[in-house]
Amino acid sequence: MHQYEMFNGEAIYIAGPECFYVNGYDSLGAMRKESEYYGFEVTLPNDNPLNLEHEDLRKNADEIFENCAKSMNASTVIIADLETFRGCEPDGGSIYEIGMAYARGIRCYGYTRDLRNMVHKYPLAVLKDGVVYDHDGRVLPYQDLPFSPCVMASCRVIEGDYSDCLKQLRLDIHEEQKESVIRSRKKEAFVPGPTLEKQEKPVVYLAGPERYDSDAELLYEERKALCESYGLQVFTPADDAPGVERITSRDPYLQAYNDFDRWQQHVRNCDIILANLNDFHGWEPNSDTSFECGMAWQLGKRCFGYMDSTEIMRRRIPHYGEDKNNKDIYGNDVENFNYPINLMFSSSMPILEGNFEQALEQMAEQLKKEGIL
Repeated sequence: MHQYEMFNGEAIYIAGPECFYVNGYDSLGAMRKESEYYGFEVTLPNDNPLNLEHEDLRKNADEIFENCAKSMNASTVIIADLETFRGCEPDGGSIYEIGMAYARGIRCYGYTRDLRNMVHKYPLAVLKDGVVYDHDGRVLPYQDLPFSPCVMASCRVIEGDYSDCLKQLRLDIHEEQKESVIRSRKKEAFVPGPTLEKQEKPVVYLAGPERYDSDAELLYEERKALCESYGLQVFTPADDAPGVERITSRDPYLQAYNDFDRWQQHVRNCDIILANLNDFHGWEPNSDTSFECGMAWQLGKRCFGYMDSTEIMRRRIPHYGEDKNNKDIYGNDVENFNYPINLMFSSSMPILEGNFEQALEQMAEQLKKEGIL
């Protein structure tokens, strides 16, 4: 048996914003070759032939999304680039894909060269009376973590590059094989699923960065009342989730893992997710929200997103113009599909324009047309 035959049947989905980089496809090709050398199969979102000649640019985006979904369903592991992208957060589309992978129950890995806590990576922090705030006046979210709770809790986060992550994956598979034959090390497997019985009313989960606002509980109570007036039952990130014991810990990692456990259970329990996809700490949505959207879509939940402005990305995100190949200030391509946000979101859900109340009204109207309400 060749030493790498143990990886046969393992298929890696490579996620990241490299497609927006200069020479990014060459980088993805190198990752593929290295993975295949060790015996892994590789699924890349651009593997299959695509027709990207549609006059309606949104159809090009939708075709890419469908291919990504097909590739994800053929994978056993995701390795995602968690480097900062258009701000201090990772690429929202990649985090959406991690959510999809987590929902499928496959291995989730991410890599970064910068494992500093967010308090050291966020460029617009303000220190006042010993407390660090973000530019919106929130106590800086997850300031003691390198990434959001959903990223930290769902992924094995490796310091380094793709090669370092691939090495850790190989070591982990070796250890799993040991555990599969050493009975004393086996643990009872957790089988995820809904922990809420079927409700008479549609259950909606409100995803968004509001969870980090100082007045989140009051805000959520107001939004719950609005939702209930439309005949919806609502859960928010601030709520307890059936089957998940809430803990309070001074250890930021333990607290993040417990928060994530509640949030992912809300996604499993809901029928519909309504997500605030406005920019957060840069020109990307909040990572927790991105993850929850990908997870919800993969689990077959009904997904709705909303933004204050649904202006297309080429008009919404600052860039250097056509003569500079529409590169943003970070040197990345600003995609052009006539969508307001990354195609992973835009191709999988309607993106409603307006504030929460306006989005809720539009969503309820659509649900009524479909006979859900």
